[in-house]
Amino acid sequence: MSRLDLKTVLGWVPTGSRVLDLGCGDGRFLQRLRDERGVIGVGVDIDPDKLVAAVGKGLDVIQEDINDGLRCFTTNRFDVVVLAHALQELTHPHVALQRMVDIAHEAIVSFPNFGHWSCRLHLGIKGKMPMSRAMPFHWYDTPNIHFCTVRDFESLCSALDIDIIERATIAGSAQNALGKWLPNLFASSAIYRIRRSGG
Repeated sequence: MSRLDLKTVLGWVPTGSRVLDLGCGDGRFLQRLRDERGVIGVGVDIDPDKLVAAVGKGLDVIQEDINDGLRCFTTNRFDVVVLAHALQELTHPHVALQRMVDIAHEAIVSFPNFGHWSCRLHLGIKGKMPMSRAMPFHWYDTPNIHFCTVRDFESLCSALDIDIIERATIAGSAQNALGKWLPNLFASSAIYRIRRSGG
């Protein structure tokens, strides 16, 4: 597990908790949550081949399109819902966030920060959509359809009456302090713990 956002998520998930992993893919991260944190986990993905791989790891998974509203899950069924680097791929990310904080006591969301200085510089100088390790696709073949910044995400949470419990950022080694204090400009990715306001 080389992605730094997943290391942060792993540390935030309570031991023995009930976890829903949205966009679980082949189940590698859900397997790690089960093995290292003792979680009771369920994964959701739309790709049947990835789900077969997840089942092969002994995981409980469901084939469902997150964009359809996660109707098969009841309120407060889970302790934590995880959506790691998939928010920008959703048709209606605001609807997904609302459902996530209804389904679980809290949610953990990570996403690449499109407000990072390198993205701004690349677009400003080259006049082309940037590509990076966090966003390694061309504009025409990317699964990412809603790029957002740290500031965008926090504004959306405020508008949806969602409280931010904790924020972590990922930045280059020379920018760690700047990524923490000026995340919209210097964080390449951001990770949030959120919950329904008053929850």
